[in-house]
Amino acid sequence: MLPFGGIAARLERDRLRAEGVGQHHNAVKYLNQDYEALKQGCIESGTLFRDPQFPAGPSALGFKELGPHSSKTRGVEWKRPSELVGDPQFIVGGATRTDICQGALGDCWLLAAIGSLTLNEELLHRVVPHGQSFQEDYAGIFHFQIWQFGEWVDVVVDDLLPTKDGELLFVHSAECTEFWSALLEKAYAKLNGCYEALSGGSTTEGFEDFTGGVAEMYDLKRAPRNMGHIIRKALERGSLLGCSIDITSAFDMEAVTFKKLVKGHAYSVTAFRDVNYRGQQEQLIRIRNPWGQVEWTGAWSDGSPEWDNIDPGDREELQLKMEDGEFWMSFRDFMREFSRLEICNLTPDALTKDELSRWHTQVFEGTWRRGSTAGGCRNHPATFWINPQFKIKLLEEDDDPGDDEVACSFLVALMQKHRRRERRLGGDMHTIGFAVYEVPEEAQGSQNVHLKKDFFLRNQSRARSETFINLREVSNQIRLPPGEYIVVPSTFEPHKEADFVLRVFTEKQSDTAELDEEISADLADEEEITEDDIEDGFKNMFQQLAGEDMEISVFELRTILNRVIARHKDLKTDGFSLDSCRNMVNLMDKDGSARLGLVEFQILWNKIRSWLTIFRQHDLDKSGTMSAYEMRMALESAGFKLNNKLHQVVVARYADAEMGVDFDNFVCCLVKLEAMFRFFRGMDPEGTGSAVMNFAEWLLLTMCG
Repeated sequence: MLPFGGIAARLERDRLRAEGVGQHHNAVKYLNQDYEALKQGCIESGTLFRDPQFPAGPSALGFKELGPHSSKTRGVEWKRPSELVGDPQFIVGGATRTDICQGALGDCWLLAAIGSLTLNEELLHRVVPHGQSFQEDYAGIFHFQIWQFGEWVDVVVDDLLPTKDGELLFVHSAECTEFWSALLEKAYAKLNGCYEALSGGSTTEGFEDFTGGVAEMYDLKRAPRNMGHIIRKALERGSLLGCSIDITSAFDMEAVTFKKLVKGHAYSVTAFRDVNYRGQQEQLIRIRNPWGQVEWTGAWSDGSPEWDNIDPGDREELQLKMEDGEFWMSFRDFMREFSRLEICNLTPDALTKDELSRWHTQVFEGTWRRGSTAGGCRNHPATFWINPQFKIKLLEEDDDPGDDEVACSFLVALMQKHRRRERRLGGDMHTIGFAVYEVPEEAQGSQNVHLKKDFFLRNQSRARSETFINLREVSNQIRLPPGEYIVVPSTFEPHKEADFVLRVFTEKQSDTAELDEEISADLADEEEITEDDIEDGFKNMFQQLAGEDMEISVFELRTILNRVIARHKDLKTDGFSLDSCRNMVNLMDKDGSARLGLVEFQILWNKIRSWLTIFRQHDLDKSGTMSAYEMRMALESAGFKLNNKLHQVVVARYADAEMGVDFDNFVCCLVKLEAMFRFFRGMDPEGTGSAVMNFAEWLLLTMCG
């Protein structure tokens, strides 16, 4: 069966996006739950909201460590804040990092991201909408806006929270009457299926889901030579920057170094400046400790002698309050002392200040499907080419290249979707990455056609993700000369299935498009033959097969074809089914008799012989079957060019569990394709690419198919 339901859902999603649904100002209502309507219904009925889509109970907690039989969940009770404290509040005195205290769940990565979000009130209230309270119009319902795989979703939750011995089981505020952070954690758990799905992760994952941005991570011990330029440009774009010092053991966590830097602790980078120091340029970087205290005591720290040797105007502008958590240090010391830098590049919709420069962004959705688009990495040349491909046309070099090289900066970020939800079923993150190839000069400006295996055998990549890794997202900032490039995202191993989002951020305007075949069929004109053109030997064979009525029925056709195919010992086949023989009769039957006459049978016989030749050409290992990716080339040899989505449908319908396609299924696929193309062309004689049909014609098409 064709997956009509999946196609219809995809078309509906595309329609909603065209209307702007999924942008922050018009977020998708997660699970079709409308916060305002649900809240109003509760107020009018005098009831408190209970979420039917994420009911308070064992399934919301987890499946293994927090599963129904775990000791950790024994004695858990779900309570509303009003059952825990006398006067619950949503936010007390503004949202601060002390509102986020970890509970019995390994989601410190998420809490660190929430904590960083509290440093930027504008970004925080994109996630935590204003106007929520336990007093005015309270109905036990709250909502949060979270970015998910290319779109913002509005997530509704009730305020029933898991407790044990009268205390919150998971995240809680140091201010025991405050509950915004616990409710935000619940909304995030709902998005991912349960609380346990949040265990383990990267802070950048949370950063992105609360901003819609694209994160990069740099190991400062192996930093690119233009690291200072990267930081400067990121600050100019309003990006969020965090840095930290790696720990070597648990004893190191929050240990303070000789010069008062805290190990294993998240700092923010807030400025980068050049000053004239003793006749030379000195690069300074400003760091903030979110504790509001404990500052660097080395060169350029508050009150250090270096400040006496710079221009008084610069000193006045740059010097800070004593012991406020923010301090300057030289860029050299920063690179020596800190281990890691994370940059969260914000999308244009998150930036309100006009003076900030903005990335140009493109977002593509794609899928890796076994047998059709899941080719694995470059170590698998036979299948690598079937991965989705995206073309970037870089037109203008950077205004401020940072070195003598003329180049264009762009950022590629590849994110796999919904993998946390798969944990309940035993799945997890795939190992993913991407490669970037330059389009040869002679092919630039040509049609956006999916590149074949030979191209990747002849050409080496110009850039790639730093590593293939089992994180939700890999990203890399790349600088290449102006030109056309192909990005190929993939899993490390072939045949791994997942949906993904590919985001491309370019410094200058660029053209970006998915490479895909334009759907077409090179159908030969219907053969004009008469009985006089048919050889006597074939006529005699037909007469013996058809019997007295001189016509071949579906049942006789099946017997004939299976008898013939059994003689070809090099073909592996289960034989033709009655259904496939019906499709052949439907394709060839010109007089509506549901039987094949001599001429109709001759034309079908010629087609099958031609298809057998193609099948053998593309059965490269002579196994008697084609692999699904060999079939892709075989269909093209037979005159059919299909796009990635159609190849996925073809493989789902005609390949076996091992992604093999035998001869009878290959013929059935070609018969179906030819019938569908001929029917459509009959409905569109002018070749406009669009056809109009009534309900009876639609039923005729689908029932015959």
